[in-house]
This record gives sequence, C-alpha cells and structure tokens, in this order.
Amino acid sequence: MNLGLIIAYAFQVYSFAIIIYILMSWLPGLQESKFGRILEKIVEPYLSIFRKFIPSIGMIDISPIVALLALKFIQIGLFNVLSFVL
Repeated sequence: MNLGLIIAYAFQVYSFAIIIYILMSWLPGLQESKFGRILEKIVEPYLSIFRKFIPSIGMIDISPIVALLALKFIQIGLFNVLSFVL
C-alpha cells in the first residue's frame, strides 16, 4: 500500500474522530460511555492546544473547527514534503 494513501486514511480517520467527539458533546451521556472516554483520550490532547488560545463565543466552542482546518493544512504540507522527498 502506498505511504501517501496510508497517511491520507490516518488523517481522515482522525478528522472523523474529532467530528464524532464534537457531536457527542451534544449528548452528554454519550461522552460518559466507554467509547466516549476512549475518544476523549485520543482527541482531547489535540483539541486542548487550540482551546488554550481560541476563546468560546458565548456557549459555542469554535476551536474544533480551527483544529480541523489546521489538521487539513498539516496533511497538505506533509504531502508536499513527501512528494518532494519521494
């Protein structure tokens, strides 16, 4: 399997994990489930970086949107570096 394809899948899976985690926040019971706690351990360290410097707008936390955009830019940058090296 191509290295670029594996990396693309990894970024996509992580992006989906972030989206699922965000949606789970609307239903607090889901975050307390075993799946919710596992997802929290995977996603929250990355999201906490953005929550440190992006304030909430009222009750709306926009840091996950910025985190997803940053993840996409990292993916694009990584592909550019890999295509240059390989």
